[in-house]
Amino acid sequence: MSDPHDADRLKALEAKIAALKEPDEVKHHSEEHYSQAQLAWRMVIELVAGLGIGFGIGYGIDTLLGTTPIFLVLFIFFGLAAGVLTMMRSAKEVQRKQLEAAKEKGDARG
Repeated sequence: MSDPHDADRLKALEAKIAALKEPDEVKHHSEEHYSQAQLAWRMVIELVAGLGIGFGIGYGIDTLLGTTPIFLVLFIFFGLAAGVLTMMRSAKEVQRKQLEAAKEKGDARG
């Protein structure tokens, strides 16, 4: 019932598709998921590290000066701000890399 001409056309189409596919496109879903999880953990660690460093500095100053926890609270907010800024830089870096990869793909095909 199938025409031999259709089978030849199908084989030619499959060959064209295989020729156009790049090795980078054959990325497994688990690898992509792993890189996204790695990025998420990196951002969480950056935020927690900023808070921890701010806590440590504030607690140290309060202990040295014998003050109420005013410096502790102040430096926790500074640490939070530093952690958020670092997270934003990481997000911009990832976004820049994705744009460069998209441009390279577009140049390779165009």
